[in-house]
Amino acid sequence: MPHHTSAPPTAPPPSPVEEPTHHPRVREPVVFVLLVVLSVVGAVIGADLVAKLGISANTSVVGALIAMLVGRIPLAGLRGMRSVHRQNLAQSAISAATFASANALLTSVAVPYVFGRKDLVWPMLTGAFIGLLIDTWVLYRSFGSRLLPATAAWPPGTAAAETIKAGDQGGRRALVLGAGTLVGIGGTLLSLPLSAAGVAFLGNVWALLMFGTGLGIRQFSPDLFHTDIGAGYIPHGVMVGAGVVALGQAAVLLLRRRAGRTAHQPVRAAAETGPAGSPTAETDADPSTAVTVDERTLRHTLLRGYALFTAGAAVLAVVGGLVGDMSPTGLVAWVLFAAFAALVHELIVGLAAMQSGWFPSFAVTLIFLIAGLLIGVPSVPLALLVGYVSATGPAFADMGYDLKAGWLLRREHRPWDPFEREGRREQFRAALIGFGAALVVVAVLWQSYFRQGLIPPVAKVYADTVKHGLGDPGVMRTLALWAIPGALVQLLGGTKRQMGVMLATGLLILTPQACWMVLAALAVRVGYRRLRGPRAEEELNLVGAGLIAGSSLGDSAQIIKAG
Repeated sequence: MPHHTSAPPTAPPPSPVEEPTHHPRVREPVVFVLLVVLSVVGAVIGADLVAKLGISANTSVVGALIAMLVGRIPLAGLRGMRSVHRQNLAQSAISAATFASANALLTSVAVPYVFGRKDLVWPMLTGAFIGLLIDTWVLYRSFGSRLLPATAAWPPGTAAAETIKAGDQGGRRALVLGAGTLVGIGGTLLSLPLSAAGVAFLGNVWALLMFGTGLGIRQFSPDLFHTDIGAGYIPHGVMVGAGVVALGQAAVLLLRRRAGRTAHQPVRAAAETGPAGSPTAETDADPSTAVTVDERTLRHTLLRGYALFTAGAAVLAVVGGLVGDMSPTGLVAWVLFAAFAALVHELIVGLAAMQSGWFPSFAVTLIFLIAGLLIGVPSVPLALLVGYVSATGPAFADMGYDLKAGWLLRREHRPWDPFEREGRREQFRAALIGFGAALVVVAVLWQSYFRQGLIPPVAKVYADTVKHGLGDPGVMRTLALWAIPGALVQLLGGTKRQMGVMLATGLLILTPQACWMVLAALAVRVGYRRLRGPRAEEELNLVGAGLIAGSSLGDSAQIIKAG
């Protein structure tokens, strides 16, 4: 008779790695000190590059890499920086500081300086900083809505997240991303815009097809049409038409009744308390499909944003001395127009950045400058208006990138919804640290830069246009004529693709060979997906993220050249 032995008790499966209950906070001493240091570094990089070379760099990857290195220093107090969420806070702070100092503050204060009103620099710095804060608050409150969904491309944000994840996980992901990064750095050294190819691996195919088409038309228009269309306000007209339709599409989205609410009810119910609120319902909804900001919350956010922009414009009017120079009716009209321009500017720039990673801030600001000239806004108020409007948009887009990176890093956490909201709130606070550093750096450095003639080039264009006017009486006719195709293409693409806005963005940007990078990468993307199937998406994301990361590192390294 066989001998029977009792089977040993089954060992319990290993418990999964415990996830943090709460998101890391910016007030943690080590995190706070690192954020302040990185923010000052980013602000100096941003101001130096825009003043000396006329370019701006996305330093978020730099911040993430520094945070990774700090986390590997063999000191107990620094091990916490190995957390991908703390690294996300680091990249959010340095990126916010870079864009704030370069695109928002220094460029804005340069406008009245070049215009010949040095006495208005400090009032302009005040108004620009107010606009910057409002700009970012609106994005923070509206990110995750149907208008600005977390599931959209936001390519630089995806690049930052993939960089952080590859550094955390290592292995094949790190190798692929590292190879792409090296290629991206090499492209920067050879003046090849490989970030455009990286974007094409990550964004919406139709949107980027229109973007690449616009880039190509702009680059080759002198040969094809024997004229530079960028010098004739044609791209601006296309953007006007596309922008008007985009605003109409957004209004329809905001005003429509919430049909199909049931599918997203759990997350929406929690979202009504706002991004920093506590959830009131089930929080395990699929992050890839959840709408965390419903139409009602989005509508209230945009209305409050307009009210805040109005208050900011009123403050600028007072400190800028416009109260004594304009009639009460003219002053009220100026304030309301400035607030409208700031809100529309940030939305159009945000929509373009969401799909392509490129934001046409200069072009859209120039459109409102032209509108101000056409309706007869006096020169000094117009110069202040342009500075105020140009301070919005870049930081709006940048915070979208950062929140996208955080969303990708947090999406596997359970329960997801409260952790995601905590993360967004801490990223917003990290950005505020970056803005504070940018304000201090610009306040200290602007006189030194301007005395040496180091003026951001776009500020010279704004100031010269305000001084000399349009010079062409047919500008209004050109804008109206070319607004028609822009509007039609935008209608054809719908809200998700933003094809009209992306066509106009391409037409407004003159970056040699960028069109070939975008179109070739799109062709590779479509062909590779057919060859590899679903597995192709992750591989292409890593390659695209590497190209963008490498280009960002190369751009940031140009501060050595600028010095």
